[in-house]
Amino acid sequence: MLALVAQFDWELKQLDVKTAFLHGDLEEQIFMKQPEGFEDKSKPNHVCLLKKSLYGLKQSPRQRNKKFDQCMLDLKFCRSKFDHCMYFKLDVFEKGQDCLLVQIYVDDIIFGATNDSLCKKFSKLMQVEFEMSMMGELNFFLGLQIKQCQEDIYISQSKYTKELLKKFGIEEGRTVSTPMATNVKIDKDEKGKSVDESKYRGMIGSLLYLTASRPDILHVVCLCTRFQSNPKESHMSVVKRIFRYLKGTIQYGLFYPKNENFSLKGYSDSDYAGNIDDRKSTSGSCQFLGDCLVSWFSKKQNCVSLSTAEAEYISAAFCCTQLLWMKQTLADYKCFFENVPIFCDNISAINIAQNPVHHNRTKHIEIRHHFLRDCVSKRKIEIYFVPSQDQLADIFTKPLSSETFASIQARLGIMHIE
Repeated sequence: MLALVAQFDWELKQLDVKTAFLHGDLEEQIFMKQPEGFEDKSKPNHVCLLKKSLYGLKQSPRQRNKKFDQCMLDLKFCRSKFDHCMYFKLDVFEKGQDCLLVQIYVDDIIFGATNDSLCKKFSKLMQVEFEMSMMGELNFFLGLQIKQCQEDIYISQSKYTKELLKKFGIEEGRTVSTPMATNVKIDKDEKGKSVDESKYRGMIGSLLYLTASRPDILHVVCLCTRFQSNPKESHMSVVKRIFRYLKGTIQYGLFYPKNENFSLKGYSDSDYAGNIDDRKSTSGSCQFLGDCLVSWFSKKQNCVSLSTAEAEYISAAFCCTQLLWMKQTLADYKCFFENVPIFCDNISAINIAQNPVHHNRTKHIEIRHHFLRDCVSKRKIEIYFVPSQDQLADIFTKPLSSETFASIQARLGIMHIE
């Protein structure tokens, strides 16, 4: 949604729903014992018949969502087929055409429109139907700091990062230029000295939330999550290096520029047999809407690849699924894309995807990955070769040198935010 807002020069606003789960209407008879402190002494054995949902009631989230959904549909909004928390009202999604997007996150609502009068009208309608408070321009949301400028949008978690450094006592000491050294190979280290599991898990959990605005640490954080059951000193040293890197890049975040280039594309890469313990490969991918990085992942593959080409082919299939989902989601807003490009730096993987014939060397690849070949044949997806030095997904699959890391980081839109 932020990428769309950046492209079409909208302003995001926020509504806060008070007592969100108390708005649902119950469809069945539910009884509860008299609340403590409110008992009727003359009828101590009586129970209460609920008319509205309450916090702690398992039906509350469902009924609250159902009521809000019905309210939005009554107001002539359309619900996204692929994201049921997104609603929109539009005829044609183009520049100069008035439209309104609404995104729901439990008790928070963010919305943006091409016309400010639409925002005012929507907020008034919501405040009449539900008990809500208008929070104004969206500046802080789910731990994300959002800075909206005339030409671009910045997203960061600098406040959260400072709190993490203070919480884990890493405010002092030197900083490093990359979150992971290139000469480090992480394995189970079964003979290593164990460390406090709860502290290690707390650090990993905190870092995972930070990856919402810091894709540059995603790969190493995902590596460290594999050893939460029995962390060693070697694993803890890698995690501490991440914090030292964050100490020197506290103000970094994602930059979403306004740009005439409104295209959809993806980058796919893999680190063949990168896992020392089981020799499985790591898939990495990132997707762009225009020049805005909107999706990224780093994931160990489920099966052992028998070649670099197979590992790259599986990574491209993962990237393809994400691009198809984004393509279908954007179609709700009348944004249609054909021949969406995936950039891959392995020619053999590209040949496998473009060749409709199953050869002996590819028949062992799981069937579910071959849908990529079908998408290419139907021209939903196009796969292009990109030189390794221009492969932006490298940052999600392996540790990089300082120069390469900084170059990819800048091209992803991760930069210092004032």
